[in-house]
Amino acid sequence: MVNNELVKEISKSIAIVLPDGTSLDELQVYLASYINQLIQTDFQQLIMLLYRIDVSETKLKQLLHQYPDEDAGKMIAALVIERQLEKIKTRQQFGRQPDSFTDEEKW
Repeated sequence: MVNNELVKEISKSIAIVLPDGTSLDELQVYLASYINQLIQTDFQQLIMLLYRIDVSETKLKQLLHQYPDEDAGKMIAALVIERQLEKIKTRQQFGRQPDSFTDEEKW
């Protein structure tokens, strides 16, 4: 299930514990709150987190510029979720189990 994978991926990236049954809406609300807290108290930590997760700086700047009156934490949370979903999709698309290699492919 993508939601459980997403929750695990975000928990690992941010080093927090989220319950497996966390819905996408609950995840976004929690992340927005956490990000807003970082904006207020530890902006450098937020920058490092976004870099580590590989959130597009260009997308982030465009979004914040387009919607200056919106909740920045909520917009950043949406970008974090979007990026983590991209990573999950890529892993599912291109990931192969080591046992699936033929003898010729192993070396």
